[in-house]
Formats: sequence, structure tokens, C-alpha cells
Amino acid sequence: MISSRQIFLNHLAQTSETPLMVEVEYAEGIYFYSPEGKQYIDLISGIAVSSLGHRHPKVVQAVKDQVDKYMHLMVYGELVQSPQNKLAQKLISLLPDTLDNVYLVNSGTEATEGAMKLAKRYTGRAEIIACHRAYHGSTQGALSLGEEEFKQAYRPLLPGIGHIHYGSYSDVASKITDKTAAVIIEPVQGEAGVVHACSEYFRALRQKCDETGTLLVFDEIQSGFGRTGKLWAFEHYGVVPDILLLAKSMGGGMPIGAFISSKKIMNCLTHQPILGHITTFGGHPVSCAAALASLEVLTESKIYEEAEAKAQYFIKKLKHPKIKQIRHLGLMMAAEFESFEVLKQIIDRALELGVLTDWFLYCDNSMRIAPPLIITYEQIDEVCELLLKAMDNPAP
Repeated sequence: MISSRQIFLNHLAQTSETPLMVEVEYAEGIYFYSPEGKQYIDLISGIAVSSLGHRHPKVVQAVKDQVDKYMHLMVYGELVQSPQNKLAQKLISLLPDTLDNVYLVNSGTEATEGAMKLAKRYTGRAEIIACHRAYHGSTQGALSLGEEEFKQAYRPLLPGIGHIHYGSYSDVASKITDKTAAVIIEPVQGEAGVVHACSEYFRALRQKCDETGTLLVFDEIQSGFGRTGKLWAFEHYGVVPDILLLAKSMGGGMPIGAFISSKKIMNCLTHQPILGHITTFGGHPVSCAAALASLEVLTESKIYEEAEAKAQYFIKKLKHPKIKQIRHLGLMMAAEFESFEVLKQIIDRALELGVLTDWFLYCDNSMRIAPPLIITYEQIDEVCELLLKAMDNPAP
């Protein structure tokens, strides 16, 4: 009889020549388990998705309750659906007044695509500026914003894309003009290896966008929902965007994303042409129910307020000569090593020991550490002990 692993290799499209090949039977909290019962610690939360851990009971119950009522009914934006209403209302209650209109989609990439269209339509301009070493998604529009190494094989892509260096005041001053529709930027650069600028930089960026009539778009697909120690990463800087992108941990494990703006800006998608943006499954009622439950747990428990203290505990416990530095904002962390080769051997050994971690697309000598926010100090002790063992005795 053909094995599950062989079916995976034969019939599921692969994204690399060396997939991890860990078969998963069950997951709960910060752990998942193989069919043989081996336990793994998910140190990356499914890439910043499972912030409340796997299968949080309130999220699971919300999914079950909604499935008993209805699932997909109609393309987004036509029928009044309670799960969408309640989620939008909750999100808006937690955001600045100018972010009062939610467009629900299926993923972070789709949120980026929607924001790009919205900015072009509202401003009547074609140019969009992103940062070097930024990642906003893999569809052709979002990919156009990224680095050459990931997009060179898929050209031609979108024209009119410019780039600035993250944190560069001179680039802000010289490259953002009255021809720029939007600047899309991460409050914390994820795939660059957890890099963040200062408040003064974001204030200068906000001012330049105001002066030129450019929309400022914050991509909080990785950093949102408490990952950095505040509910929204932009709260660290005291600067509010014109458009906010959300996804990943938004659904508590279910697929959902959003781009959020003001009603004035968002209204331009309703005419010339009608259906200026449309999605079949965006705002799926089951995903919305899960997202609302996840957001309620997050805001009622305020578990994200412990993120910085837990990060500091990681830094205290995770000391080894091979670690060059640890960058972080809350529990969005990157441990830097000498090279990818050194790190890859450690990651492989850690997986053998039962810890799943990863590196970053544009920073492959740094280990991604982004555990579920619910991780306890005792569990941090457990994972650090295993990581240190992997550093002492890396895979060949």
C-alpha cells in the first residue's frame, strides 16, 4: 500500500526539492504529533499563524457552531452575513477612527493585491513603492514588489514599481513624489530577518506621503494581532496608515485576510467599474467566525502583553557562541548565525530533536523564532534546551 509520504511526493505540487517530510497526525497548543506519536514543538506558529496555539478550543467551537448554520452563500459583498458583520465591527473597534472599512479576503497576498488596486484607483496614479528585502506575497502583483531573486523567473511583471531602502530618510525624501500612488511597508520587516526602523523614520514617511498625496500602506500580515507585544505593530511608532493589511494569525488557523481603510477611500471600488474588486470566498463565514473568536480571546486575555517579557526570557536562556545576535520586537525574533550552512545543520538537528523552526527568505543565516503567544516560561526552557543541544551537536 502506498504511504502518505509517497502520495505527498507523487501528487502534491512541491515548493522545494527537499521538503521537511514530517507527517502530522494531530496538533494542540504549541505541539504537533506524528502518527507514531513523536512530539514536535512548533517554534514558528505555522509562519506566524497559530498565535493562540493549534486548535484553541474557543476557535474550534466557533467553527463548529458556524458550520451548523451555513457555509458559503454568495460572493463577498452582496449578502448580509452576521459572521462578517461581527468581525468587521470588532476589528474597527480596535483600530484608529480613520480605519473604519474592512474588505475581507482569503490571504495576505490577496490583501496586498487589493490594496494595490485600491491605491491606484483612489489616487489615479500608477507608481507603487515598496522596500528592498520586503515580502508581500507571491501572486504576480504582490511578487512585483519583492526582490529580484524570487521574481526574475516570472517576468514581465507589473511596471511602475519603485523601491526604497528600509529606514532611509534620503530615499523617502527623493523617491516618493506626486506620481506615487502608495508606499507599501512593513512596520517590522519579516523576511529580512526581523528588522524595524524608529518612530522618527515612520513619522517622516507619514509626512512625505501626506505632502505628496500618497497612500501609506502598512503590511501587518506577520506582525499584527499581538506578535510584537502590541495589538498592532504600528502602535510602537505612533503613526497610522491609510491602508492596513492583515492575515496569517487573523483566523486562528483558518484562512482569512483583510485590507482596511476609510470608507471614503474604499468606496471607489463600487463604481467605474462596478465590482472594482471581487472575491468568491473572501469573508467566508466559517473563517470569519474563527477570526472573531480568535480576536476575542486575544483581546480578553491580553496574552500579547507578555510577548516582550517572554522574548527577553528567550534571549536570556538562548546563549551560545554560535549565536551572533538576536533581533526582536516582541515574539517576532531572529537568531543570527555565521552562515546558512551553519544554521541549516542546526535546524535539521532541531527537527530531529522535536523542534520545528526555519530561516528567512532574505536572511538565510538567521533562525526564525515566532512561537505561539501562549507559550509558557517552562516551555521556553524546554525549547531552548533542545535548541542548545542542536547547536552543540548539529546535523552533518
